[in-house]
Amino acid sequence: SLALNLPKVLASQTNQSATCFKVALASSAKKMGRATVENALKLFYAVALGKASPTQVSIIVGALGYLIFPADAIPDLLPGGLTDDAGVLTAVVGLLACCSDPEVEAAAKAKASEWFG
Repeated sequence: SLALNLPKVLASQTNQSATCFKVALASSAKKMGRATVENALKLFYAVALGKASPTQVSIIVGALGYLIFPADAIPDLLPGGLTDDAGVLTAVVGLLACCSDPEVEAAAKAKASEWFG
Protein backbone atom coordinates (compact mmCIF):
# COMPACT_ATOMS: atom_id res chain seq x y z
CA SER A 1 0.00 0.00 0.00
CA LEU A 2 1.21 3.49 -0.80
CA ALA A 3 0.40 4.76 2.71
CA LEU A 4 2.49 2.05 4.36
CA ASN A 5 5.47 2.73 2.09
CA LEU A 6 5.30 6.53 2.35
CA PRO A 7 8.65 6.97 4.16
CA LYS A 8 10.37 4.99 1.38
CA VAL A 9 8.39 6.88 -1.26
CA LEU A 10 9.64 10.18 0.06
CA ALA A 11 13.24 9.01 0.28
CA SER A 12 13.79 9.01 -3.47
CA GLN A 13 12.37 11.00 -6.34
CA THR A 14 13.40 8.26 -8.76
CA ASN A 15 11.85 5.41 -6.75
CA GLN A 16 8.94 3.68 -8.48
CA SER A 17 6.81 4.30 -5.37
CA ALA A 18 7.62 8.02 -5.55
CA THR A 19 6.36 7.97 -9.12
CA CYS A 20 3.18 6.25 -7.90
CA PHE A 21 2.72 8.96 -5.27
CA LYS A 22 3.06 11.71 -7.88
CA VAL A 23 0.68 9.88 -10.24
CA ALA A 24 -1.88 9.48 -7.44
CA LEU A 25 -1.55 13.15 -6.55
CA ALA A 26 -1.75 14.22 -10.19
CA SER A 27 -4.88 12.15 -10.77
CA SER A 28 -6.68 14.06 -8.00
CA ALA A 29 -5.06 17.43 -8.66
CA LYS A 30 -8.04 19.14 -10.29
CA LYS A 31 -10.35 18.00 -7.49
CA MET A 32 -7.93 19.22 -4.79
CA GLY A 33 -7.05 22.54 -6.38
CA ARG A 34 -3.69 24.06 -7.14
CA ALA A 35 -2.96 25.45 -3.66
CA THR A 36 -3.51 22.09 -1.97
CA VAL A 37 -1.46 20.28 -4.59
CA GLU A 38 1.40 22.77 -4.28
CA ASN A 39 1.39 22.28 -0.51
CA ALA A 40 1.51 18.48 -0.93
CA LEU A 41 4.36 18.88 -3.40
CA LYS A 42 6.27 21.19 -1.03
CA LEU A 43 6.07 18.49 1.62
CA PHE A 44 7.15 15.82 -0.87
CA TYR A 45 10.10 17.82 -2.19
CA ALA A 46 11.22 18.95 1.29
CA VAL A 47 11.94 15.29 2.03
CA ALA A 48 13.00 14.18 -1.46
CA LEU A 49 15.54 17.01 -1.72
CA GLY A 50 16.91 16.36 1.76
CA LYS A 51 15.75 19.65 3.25
CA ALA A 52 13.74 18.15 6.14
CA SER A 53 15.15 16.99 9.47
CA PRO A 54 14.18 13.53 10.77
CA THR A 55 11.52 15.11 13.00
CA GLN A 56 10.15 17.10 10.07
CA VAL A 57 10.11 13.94 7.93
CA SER A 58 7.89 12.27 10.55
CA ILE A 59 5.47 15.20 10.50
CA ILE A 60 5.46 15.27 6.69
CA VAL A 61 4.82 11.52 6.45
CA GLY A 62 1.85 11.98 8.78
CA ALA A 63 0.43 14.87 6.77
CA LEU A 64 0.85 13.16 3.38
CA GLY A 65 -0.45 9.90 4.82
CA TYR A 66 -3.55 11.77 5.95
CA LEU A 67 -3.95 13.14 2.43
CA ILE A 68 -3.74 9.79 0.66
CA PHE A 69 -5.82 7.82 3.19
CA PRO A 70 -9.45 8.21 2.00
CA ALA A 71 -11.16 7.49 5.34
CA ASP A 72 -10.28 10.44 7.54
CA ALA A 73 -12.17 13.12 9.50
CA ILE A 74 -14.24 13.99 6.43
CA PRO A 75 -14.19 11.05 3.98
CA ASP A 76 -12.67 12.19 0.68
CA LEU A 77 -15.55 10.84 -1.41
CA LEU A 78 -18.08 13.19 0.24
CA PRO A 79 -18.66 16.72 -1.06
CA GLY A 80 -16.09 18.91 0.64
CA GLY A 81 -14.19 15.80 1.67
CA LEU A 82 -10.80 17.28 0.86
CA THR A 83 -11.31 20.36 3.04
CA ASP A 84 -9.77 18.73 6.09
CA ASP A 85 -6.87 17.40 4.00
CA ALA A 86 -6.18 20.89 2.64
CA GLY A 87 -6.24 22.30 6.17
CA VAL A 88 -3.73 19.74 7.43
CA LEU A 89 -1.36 20.39 4.52
CA THR A 90 -1.64 24.17 4.89
CA ALA A 91 -0.92 23.98 8.62
CA VAL A 92 2.09 21.69 8.21
CA VAL A 93 3.60 23.72 5.36
CA GLY A 94 3.15 26.87 7.45
CA LEU A 95 4.88 25.32 10.46
CA LEU A 96 7.89 23.71 8.78
CA ALA A 97 10.70 25.99 7.63
CA CYS A 98 11.98 23.30 5.23
CA CYS A 99 8.90 23.91 3.07
CA SER A 100 10.01 27.53 2.53
CA ASP A 101 13.36 26.50 1.07
CA PRO A 102 13.68 28.16 -2.37
CA GLU A 103 14.62 24.87 -4.06
CA VAL A 104 11.59 23.12 -2.53
CA GLU A 105 9.24 25.94 -3.51
CA ALA A 106 10.60 26.04 -7.06
CA ALA A 107 10.26 22.26 -7.53
CA ALA A 108 6.69 22.27 -6.19
CA LYS A 109 5.69 25.24 -8.32
CA ALA A 110 7.23 23.72 -11.46
CA LYS A 111 5.44 20.38 -10.98
CA ALA A 112 2.14 22.13 -10.21
CA SER A 113 2.54 24.28 -13.33
CA GLU A 114 3.17 21.11 -15.35
CA TRP A 115 -0.10 19.62 -14.05
CA PHE A 116 -2.26 22.76 -14.08
CA GLY A 117 -0.76 24.62 -17.02
